[in-house]
Amino acid sequence: MKALIHHSHSHSHSLFLRHTSSSSSLSAMSSSLFLPSAPFLTPSSNGRPTLPLPRSRVSMSVSTGSQPSVHQTLFADYKPSNSFLFPGQGAQAVGMGKEAQNVPAAALLFSKANDILGFDLLDICINGPKEKLDSTVISQPAIYVTSLAAVELLRAREGGQQIIDSVDVTCGLSLGEYTALAFAGSFSFEDGLKLVKLRGEAMQDAADAAKGAMVSVIGLDSEKVQQLCDAANQEVSEAEKVQIANYLCPGNYAVSGGLKGIEVVESKAKSFKARMIVRLAVAGAFHTSFMEPALSRLEAALATTEIRTPRIPVISNVNAQPHTDPVTIKKTLARQVTSPVQWETTVKTLLAKGLKKSYELGPGKVITGIVKRLDKGADIENIGA
Repeated sequence: MKALIHHSHSHSHSLFLRHTSSSSSLSAMSSSLFLPSAPFLTPSSNGRPTLPLPRSRVSMSVSTGSQPSVHQTLFADYKPSNSFLFPGQGAQAVGMGKEAQNVPAAALLFSKANDILGFDLLDICINGPKEKLDSTVISQPAIYVTSLAAVELLRAREGGQQIIDSVDVTCGLSLGEYTALAFAGSFSFEDGLKLVKLRGEAMQDAADAAKGAMVSVIGLDSEKVQQLCDAANQEVSEAEKVQIANYLCPGNYAVSGGLKGIEVVESKAKSFKARMIVRLAVAGAFHTSFMEPALSRLEAALATTEIRTPRIPVISNVNAQPHTDPVTIKKTLARQVTSPVQWETTVKTLLAKGLKKSYELGPGKVITGIVKRLDKGADIENIGA
């Protein structure tokens, strides 16, 4: 597993698997970390010194040996009780955003988004067409805006402000990490949307430049999936290699890499006793070095974005640790695009630390499916928009 994470260059897209029928088939959406919603699947340095990330089992150091600072210990011993969890790409569905029109603060977010994006986002969210909404460049902004609109719908509810005030930790699946950081005050709604827009475009362009693919491997533990990747990698060239891109939950891991490597994974999956293997309808090999071209564009955009220390812990997908200072946040968000998503570790850590109640804000129930898979008794509520 360490070896996988070390050459972890996977893109931060959500693999979203949806249970489509009684035949237990899954249909995957495009670009992002998409998760089973069904119960059955139940660095850009700007010249300032950078701070080392806290060490984690995901040994991904982005430190440059600077002195420890107060930022590193800021959320070191956080004790979560109530969390906001934000979905990633793949959670989108035509019709989302409809309720947002009834709450002025939520409707305003869509209005602001139209100005920034240059097209009518709410119209595409509500009316589709599905193919358009599913594209990486539209689904990422759509989910970001709809998820933050869901916060406003909650705020307008009786007792909603008290719930928002009680939240003491937040995180999001891949793209959802940007939503979580916006909620926690690390950057403005507008700046976050500009980053998400660029992220979607950069990821799409990187995917267009190299032939890659992703598959979801169902029914194996992470160790077995790693063995499957290792076996496939023995048969393909360096440029076609594969790796685990999304650690979603036990029995559901996404593998990303070169087209030939993915085909070998598909052909070998049965012999490794995988229950099912599903080619994901994503633009390319997200969460891998295939996304390297997107990284520099994100770094450049992050370098010019005002980012503040979050007011509550926001857990990073890269290392499942709380974000700390703005310089490190910029580095980690850039790295996120080429790193495996450590969602399973993130949720397990929150539960182990005593998390009592969670809210999934935004479209779909992808997050709820994963959390319930990790803890059947977990208390989680969906708030859509």
